[in-house]
Amino acid sequence: MGQVKAICISKKRGTQKQLVEKANFLPHFGIEGDAHGGNWHRQISLLSYEKVAEFKARGADIFPGAFGENMIVEGYDFRNLPVGTVFRCGQVVLRMTQIGKECHNHCQIYHKMGECIMPVEGVFAEVLCGGEIHVGDEMAMELPDPRRPYQAAVVTLSDKGFSGEREDKSGPVLTEMLQHAGYEVVETIILPDEQKKIETELIRLSDGRQVDLILTTGGTGFSERDCTPEATMAAATKNAPGIAEAIRAYSMQYTKRAMLSRGASVIRNQTLIINLPGSPKAVKESMECILDQLSHGLGILTGREGECGRTNP
Repeated sequence: MGQVKAICISKKRGTQKQLVEKANFLPHFGIEGDAHGGNWHRQISLLSYEKVAEFKARGADIFPGAFGENMIVEGYDFRNLPVGTVFRCGQVVLRMTQIGKECHNHCQIYHKMGECIMPVEGVFAEVLCGGEIHVGDEMAMELPDPRRPYQAAVVTLSDKGFSGEREDKSGPVLTEMLQHAGYEVVETIILPDEQKKIETELIRLSDGRQVDLILTTGGTGFSERDCTPEATMAAATKNAPGIAEAIRAYSMQYTKRAMLSRGASVIRNQTLIINLPGSPKAVKESMECILDQLSHGLGILTGREGECGRTNP
């Protein structure tokens, strides 16, 4: 059982969060009156009271809200809990959605101390059930249900799609097919064909959001800007070439140009990442090839299933 030590909000983005004694948590939004609320996965930010105390003991002159956090809670090491962990505080129910974040502009704390704990120790959550929380309230924790649907993310890679010059049609096809197969698609994004940005997002989705599966569409050809496979391999901890090989072999029955696809399939820790072509038709064909086998591979990767060997009759 944890305890809420501080609640902080800011009415405008870019301004310092201020300590409040209580706050109203709104479902699928965040804290009423907080500028960072909205219909997205980072509705509430949380820090461990113990981590803040350790940082302060090293000489940091900090106060509640200094890291941009909404809540400081004693009793939990948030950084070492899995995404999907549920927290209950009175009527309020929060579900953790992401661990850490990329720090784009270093804050005053970083410039003074040479580090900031929020990008590493901070976590984010969404509000499932609303209500009021007061400083001093107790907070209970529940680990994720191991039987929950596999979590997936869909990433479209296209310069024109990112700039709004072209409608993304492949991403929605992937999302619909995954949802129909029982997956929970927790994030869909469009990125330009820039290797570093793609690599950064693949790492965030794997490590921060801890999704089980990432499917990318686009950027796998011979064009000078096509760099999806390179970004994917850079993010990988293991290679899993059989999936990409199977997609190419299957697609050859429709067009010999399938041999020109450079798509990769890899593993990053416990996340499977698969590159698919950019056209809706090719995406559909690729998914027809691999979809019925993905759940078994993910089961082994995540520890839900054991290895099974083929035996002779």
